[in-house]
Amino acid sequence: MGTLPNCITLCRIVLALLLLLLEPLGQPYLTVYILCGFTDMLDGPIARKTGTASSLGAKLDSVADMTLIGVALYTLYPVLELTPGTILWIFLIAVIRGTSILTALRKFKTYGSIHTYSNKFAGLLLFITPILLPHVDHTVWTAMVCIVATLSAVEEFIILLTSNQLQLDRKGLFIGLDRHRRGS
Repeated sequence: MGTLPNCITLCRIVLALLLLLLEPLGQPYLTVYILCGFTDMLDGPIARKTGTASSLGAKLDSVADMTLIGVALYTLYPVLELTPGTILWIFLIAVIRGTSILTALRKFKTYGSIHTYSNKFAGLLLFITPILLPHVDHTVWTAMVCIVATLSAVEEFIILLTSNQLQLDRKGLFIGLDRHRRGS
């Protein structure tokens, strides 16, 4: 656990938890939030460059991502003014994600979060949400983020259901399909 990338990832978890103590959308909150984003951008490339990439690091990165998303959603909930329908929608996205995790555990005996383009795009939209909130219509923005998050969650679930092996770096349901069918 003592590698630099894992330490950076652990910092993201601590920083995300620090958000619980800060006023949502205040300057300190946004500063810490953006620092979380920088740690997310740094840990993977540093791990690959230093040859310290590991299964533990990948899992720790996913825990850090889920911690940041959970804390951000919790702290921003009052600001977002979510309708009951939107809350249900977010819950259903979480159910699909949870079902995907359970599917990977059952089929491949490990945690698996696929790095599809749609998952990365959904993550980017989620990340920039607190930064854009003062400048966008909350209802429209939330719907857009939920649409992308739903599509990415469903795509990942379908990939996990239809794959014979866990392919964490698969870019999409139809992207590179022939190569993944051949097992290369």
